[in-house]
Amino acid sequence: MGTSQNNDPPGKGLPYVPPWTPPLPPLPPPVPPKPPELPEDPRHDGPPEPDKDETEDGNDQPENPRQVRQAPPPLAPPARFKGARRGLGDFANSGNRNSLRKSLREYVRHGYGGSKTTTARFGGTASIAGVFGSALESVADGSQQAGPGVLDRALLQGRSASEVMDALVEAVRPVDGTQDAEAARASIRGSLSDVLVRYPDADLLNLSAEQRAFAIERFTAMDVFHRYELDMCKTIQEKAPSASVAMRRLKEIKDYIKECVSASFRKIATARTPLTTARISQVVTQALQDTFEVFEGYVE
Repeated sequence: MGTSQNNDPPGKGLPYVPPWTPPLPPLPPPVPPKPPELPEDPRHDGPPEPDKDETEDGNDQPENPRQVRQAPPPLAPPARFKGARRGLGDFANSGNRNSLRKSLREYVRHGYGGSKTTTARFGGTASIAGVFGSALESVADGSQQAGPGVLDRALLQGRSASEVMDALVEAVRPVDGTQDAEAARASIRGSLSDVLVRYPDADLLNLSAEQRAFAIERFTAMDVFHRYELDMCKTIQEKAPSASVAMRRLKEIKDYIKECVSASFRKIATARTPLTTARISQVVTQALQDTFEVFEGYVE
């Protein structure tokens, strides 16, 4: 990311989750277990009577929604990235993978207040992933539905892969002057490049369901990396022995995050959670949560 190299990370006293961050999508409720069938009682033909203990106890009644006040977002403490910088500085200098794990652990634990808050900070990633998936599907099937992220396939026929990537980036995440937008744009383009590396014969205007799923996975990983890069890249520059080593370390970090995010997506797939277009934001949220829990759980 060309403009990220000199940006300062968020400081103390600011919300872990900025107010402009899109909320996370609601996850599907768990399926309740089927109640056991009761034997028929000839003395009772009507429905079962409610349990008096449940209906007569006023404490079981839900609170009035108007009386529930939303808690203010938690604020970041001073030196929130100190531990993450210390671990990253050692990794930049030595290449010690354990130091990178320590940095990622402290980044999640203290930089963003834990895995749940870190996941909430990436609400934009989950939201854009849904738009990205819809764009890839619509251009593949030629649909012309109204809304963001929809492209006219006929206008893109015969264009180079780079031009198609540019069109997808503009459709999915237009420029708005924010770091989050620039990170997402770089993540979209990077994910499409990875698709062409994994599938050399892929047609970006007609990606298969498997190829689109891979693009979403890579976009998620790229966005995690770019956020980490925005917050921490000065440490790499300052602690690496040379500029070439700094660039190599950044690639190592990117590859490591890709591996971790990919493992989370495989875990979700094993649980038979389909990555359908309608569920992309939910699946990405689950993958982010799982990845950050892994980071947070790294031991010394």
